[in-house]
Amino acid sequence: MMEKIQNPYIQYMYSYPHKTAYRPLQGIFLEDYAHLLAGKSHGLYLHIPFCQAKCGYCNLFSVTGQNEQQIDRYLVAVGRQIDQYQEILKPYHTEFSEITIGGGTPLLLSERQLEQIFDKMETGFAFSGRRGLVVETAPNQTCREKLAVLKRAKTSRVSMGIQSFSDEELKVLGRNHPAATAREAMDLLKEAEFSCVNVDFIYGIPGQTISSLLASLKEALRYEPDEIFLYPLYVKHGTGLASVVDTGLVLNPGLAFRQYQEAAAFLCSEGFRQDSMRRFVREKGKKAARGFSECGFGTSLALGCGGRSYIGSLHFCTPYAATQQGCWEQLEKFENTTDFSAVTHGFLLSDDEMRRRYAIRHLLIRPGMDMSAYEKHFGTCVMDDFPVLGEWRQQGFLKAEDIFLVLTQVGLGLSDYLGPQLISRQVWERMREWDAAWENRRQIRETARQGE
Repeated sequence: MMEKIQNPYIQYMYSYPHKTAYRPLQGIFLEDYAHLLAGKSHGLYLHIPFCQAKCGYCNLFSVTGQNEQQIDRYLVAVGRQIDQYQEILKPYHTEFSEITIGGGTPLLLSERQLEQIFDKMETGFAFSGRRGLVVETAPNQTCREKLAVLKRAKTSRVSMGIQSFSDEELKVLGRNHPAATAREAMDLLKEAEFSCVNVDFIYGIPGQTISSLLASLKEALRYEPDEIFLYPLYVKHGTGLASVVDTGLVLNPGLAFRQYQEAAAFLCSEGFRQDSMRRFVREKGKKAARGFSECGFGTSLALGCGGRSYIGSLHFCTPYAATQQGCWEQLEKFENTTDFSAVTHGFLLSDDEMRRRYAIRHLLIRPGMDMSAYEKHFGTCVMDDFPVLGEWRQQGFLKAEDIFLVLTQVGLGLSDYLGPQLISRQVWERMREWDAAWENRRQIRETARQGE
């Protein structure tokens, strides 16, 4: 397979369209779309953009060097945003079924700050009786006292990025924790008995071998995590690794793909169900396939700076930034915002883009796409709308199972190669335009530094 596909790692398709395709918007307000958040089953996301250190591969919205007072100032701004959103949503009796707190590193907040933001969200919004609460953490910030705060808040899932149990590989990644600290953190998470613990690992790290990757996964199993995510190492604009290597691609795609195949086979042999290229879920009791779940039209409202909202055809967030300077600039604008109802940066999806989003969201996750559901939503056949799917079937990447279109095991491993084929020309052009503008700014900064 790799002989025919030069690089299986083109673009991570966790959402669509990508933030770099977003552009300034005018005359759009949350009130115009609030009716789509009426009733139950909506998601709420809070972004905490603070980290102890910036990892070498990280292109997420985060800053370092903050103190407690700076974090307090941010939380005050989030509180104002919650108050304004509460008033807008009140007529629609909005009820959220899940809160996700990501970053950044949410547990960088003090115990006081964590309790403060939990209380503010719980009093500011209505939630279903069995609402989920997902919180991300990192080894250095995982301590018994903060986990106790999460337990009191009824956290249902904790996710931690370990990336590797090899100190040499952690150093290459620019991680700010040694493997020993990750082991201590895993002991604490197991002791706390959360209903779901997820851990992340990276493959394709320079110097990493198949054996060292499997050694990390074997060690992880000692702590009995409920889910494991495997991520290929992408090197993107604005990251520390980008200063020493070319950006955009996995560094050694052939080796990375072999690492993925061995790791996936190992986890499946150890009783994990593979739901996507990245997600592996521990089966408890009798094995059962993951049931179909609509995920193409889900609504999610984001709080904070760097989070992304999905409300019908409107997707919006603060302008994409990855460098420390760019993130600080957006953070300052957020903290000085007086009217959070104005939507000033995002993407309005056309009917064609909604179809693409629906196809991407379902095809890359098992059990795949319910073709009858697609036809019910859009009034057309997905195979007619996307002829490339017929090519995937001929190539052995896609198969039909009753009313479902499902990626084969080979196709699942090629998700970052297949998914980008469903990106529209307009979105590709915008993404490339953003890349070109970023590179131009980088060259200007480099020229200025050389002239100093």
